[in-house]
Amino acid sequence: METNFVDYVKIYCRSGRGGRGSTHMHRAKYFPKGGPDGGNGGRGGNVVLRGNRNYWTLLHLRYERHVYAGHGENGSQNKSSGKKGEDAIIEVPLGTVAYNAETGDYLCDISEHDQEVVLLKGGRGGLGNFNFCTPTNQAPRYAQPGEPMLEMTVILELKLLADVGLVGFPNAGKSTLVSTLSSAKPKIGNYPFTTLEPTLGIVPYHDNRSFVIADIPGIIEGASQGRGIGLRFLRHIERNSLLLFMIPGDTDDIKKEYEILLNELETFNPELLDKGRVLAITKCDLLDDELIEMLKETLPQGLPIVFISSVTQLGLNELKDVLWKELNSESNKLAAITTTESIVHRAKEVGRLQHELEEQGEDGDFEYIDEDDIEDIEDVEYYDLEDE
Repeated sequence: METNFVDYVKIYCRSGRGGRGSTHMHRAKYFPKGGPDGGNGGRGGNVVLRGNRNYWTLLHLRYERHVYAGHGENGSQNKSSGKKGEDAIIEVPLGTVAYNAETGDYLCDISEHDQEVVLLKGGRGGLGNFNFCTPTNQAPRYAQPGEPMLEMTVILELKLLADVGLVGFPNAGKSTLVSTLSSAKPKIGNYPFTTLEPTLGIVPYHDNRSFVIADIPGIIEGASQGRGIGLRFLRHIERNSLLLFMIPGDTDDIKKEYEILLNELETFNPELLDKGRVLAITKCDLLDDELIEMLKETLPQGLPIVFISSVTQLGLNELKDVLWKELNSESNKLAAITTTESIVHRAKEVGRLQHELEEQGEDGDFEYIDEDDIEDIEDVEYYDLEDE
């Protein structure tokens, strides 16, 4: 079954409302005028975004369009506080960015395992009547209502965490390179747009070191105006420390194609041009040494250039050396060298994703659930108390 990479979902989130405070009056056989003992209402549940390194796609949220936190329970007698509402935890892969769907405002960025961000706070519980007991008002018969719930439609975007991002036109040999350098098995074919979803590959290096490479669908000239499919996935190379441009050696004008790719990246996000770059001339098994020497005089200046062939393994060791050197250079420090622990998790997930991703559908309208109005009590204000 053909699968799509789910890197964009829209979810309606709602926190829990706070429970009402109790107005109970204590009554006992030998204590007929016990006074107020109404407890506080419980806090409503929060909506929390949590990073989970075991997820590498938003597929598990594709059909979970509504996320509700639990409501706080009302206070009761004997100064008993109501139970807190259950928090709603949304687990997302590392590299997920959240936006407010209504305003487009940036909310948060999840980049670490177990990192938690509260998207919506639950309403505070109302105070029970025993809190309002004074020497001049010894039997208050009022309490606070709980604070109302909050709601928001959230957009979650996944930007893959990889060290090297591949940039090139369709049929430039990106998928073949990934399959040769790593254990990833992207789809390979002799026709444009064979790659329809991003692919991660873990490239082994010397002394048990590794780095992660990301393959995205090819982009074409005019992609910034809506042609092709590459711009949709360019968000996945925004986090990469290094960009590897790949252009076939049999191209009529390599420098021109390189400039076209740069222009499309700049149109999408000018900050992409600040990243380190390496140029790989692919399919060099079709070229002889004399032609390669002639090509060197026409290539772009100011960046490392490697001639490779994924089929014959030509230049692949040199390419890995150049990539590792650039990743760890002073001018392009790798933000975080991939740890052994994260490598294990990536290795397990990269292969599994190719088989388990399901087709992504269209985003529809959300149906909001009507809630009972909270009982209003006049002349009672909330105190600025800390959450329980």
